Amino acid sequence: MKPAAALRDAALAALVAFGLFAPLVGLRTEVAEGGLALRGRWDDVAWLCLLAFLGRFALMALAGRRLHVSVPAWLHRASRYAVPCCLGLVVVLPWLPFVERYELDLGILVLTYVMLGWGLNIVVGLAGLLDLGYVAFYAVGAYSYALLSLSFGLSFWVCLPLAGILAAFAGVLLGFPVLRLRGDYLAIVTLAFGEIIRVVLTNWVSLTGGPNGLSGIPRPGLFGLAFTSEEGGFADFFGLEYDPVHRVIFLYYLILGLALLTNWVTLRLRRQPLGRAWEALREDEIACRALGINVTVTKLTAFAIGAMFAGFAGSFFATRQAFISPESFTFIESAIILAIVVLGGMGSQLGVAIAALLLIGGTELFRDLAEWRMLIFGAAMVVIMVVRPRGLVGTRTPSIALGERRAIGGNYVSEGH
Repeated sequence: MKPAAALRDAALAALVAFGLFAPLVGLRTEVAEGGLALRGRWDDVAWLCLLAFLGRFALMALAGRRLHVSVPAWLHRASRYAVPCCLGLVVVLPWLPFVERYELDLGILVLTYVMLGWGLNIVVGLAGLLDLGYVAFYAVGAYSYALLSLSFGLSFWVCLPLAGILAAFAGVLLGFPVLRLRGDYLAIVTLAFGEIIRVVLTNWVSLTGGPNGLSGIPRPGLFGLAFTSEEGGFADFFGLEYDPVHRVIFLYYLILGLALLTNWVTLRLRRQPLGRAWEALREDEIACRALGINVTVTKLTAFAIGAMFAGFAGSFFATRQAFISPESFTFIESAIILAIVVLGGMGSQLGVAIAALLLIGGTELFRDLAEWRMLIFGAAMVVIMVVRPRGLVGTRTPSIALGERRAIGGNYVSEGH
């Protein structure tokens, strides 16, 4: 683009930025005598408009140019060992000298979203079905475990598969009405389903506790050993001094095992006829029908299996928090999980894990910045989507290959070609 046109476009972007940031950032209310006082922060607005101008100008100046970055051969060879090394680091993380309670809690949170991202990746990344109500299955799993354990006294290990089954059943219930829908229409229906579940949880007070939620949810134990200071507990059985961190470490390895189980099942299914049917459905539903694939069963299995893993994650969330309420299962949770899948790369297991680490763990690094944290988070998302529109991991390795297996570019995937 010519410099003059780029300058005009950048000036327009700065003007739009001023219209957005002037009321949101430039005007701030503060408590004063007799009421509220309005204070202006126009220097911050000026810096934001300048950043918008420079960013848009750089984007327009580089439009149409392809940047060819050569990757050294040694980096390709080293990338083979990246996943095993990262997995080993995750396994030994609780025993590292610099890891404390905060790091363990953050690791549990990140692994929970990794598991949710891998579950949604089945529906969105593999089957190509846009689901904006995935948090509903998360809620079904959490409330299923809470109600079963509180009402019938069942242990976590008994309630875990039951919560997954009930969540899968909810996925099938959602799948039936949307069999003929795709794209925006499917997104609207799934969004409505997620809101219906949240409203039901809020208003069915006799069963779910309504807005007050459910408390006193039992904690899981290790082979019947509770993580308490009482006699017969985990510490007493092994002759250890009682430490509350023992339970946190156990929860860390529990969610790590559930996440790895989700990844293993997904990778195995991708190599089966069902997984290849998902990918065929994602590429072209008409061609999928022409090949004789049962589209109804394919969609239902994608919804059911993805919902099952969300149910597992929900039961873990309930037992970890010991308290759940409808406020924990709002639309923003579905948006975060979907952002993890899209940012990581549709259908990429490794990309989803990296995106969850960046989105969940990265935002914690900027917690001290308070109101600026979400602005930095949004700007980073925009930059990544501009630079890497196919996600962080934009290449794909075919599930089944005749002869040599070679990665293919993300621009050949999910485009209907």
